[in-house]
Amino acid sequence: MKQPRAWQRMLSGRRLDLLDPTPLDVEIEDIAHGLAFVARWNGQTRGDWPYSVAEHSLLVEAIFARANPGVGARWQLAALLHDAPEYVIGDMISPVKSAIGAAYGEMDARLAAAVHLRFGLPAVLPGAIKKAIKDADRLSAWAEAVQIAGFSETEADRLFGKPADGALRGLTIRLRPPAEVRTDFTARHRDLMAAIASSS
Repeated sequence: MKQPRAWQRMLSGRRLDLLDPTPLDVEIEDIAHGLAFVARWNGQTRGDWPYSVAEHSLLVEAIFARANPGVGARWQLAALLHDAPEYVIGDMISPVKSAIGAAYGEMDARLAAAVHLRFGLPAVLPGAIKKAIKDADRLSAWAEAVQIAGFSETEADRLFGKPADGALRGLTIRLRPPAEVRTDFTARHRDLMAAIASSS
């Protein structure tokens, strides 16, 4: 029996093996492009543009940095890249992930490790950093759910946890053309990489 294809051709020309990804085949331009065209909430959001994973990632990084003053640029980079595997496997809503089971999580973890190593992060993030990023992710999900995905605050509180007073002050959900978000994501990655290099 012929084995099914398990790799994805990237616009950079790289060929990423989804079952055995290598950092050498990871490029930030591919990540930024893919995430800018992947819709969160399965596209079930208000507005004239889909709310992309790239836009979500920028918001999570901003929330993470604000909640953790003085945190190093490398951990801000980890926050920016927290959903990077979705540039090739898409964004599945939680009910679908639960139905698929452990296989999705394993593939996500392999891809995340390759992305981390490509940009100088540990393959597996320290527990405290991972938790802090997850906390920022939940805050972002709450804001998205209430502002653009049609959830009531009561529903969002139950599913994502009630935000502390002021936790989301001044942070608004933006829906923009994918090319614009892609540019901002790439620029933020570049700035964080420069900050990491200058501090080492």
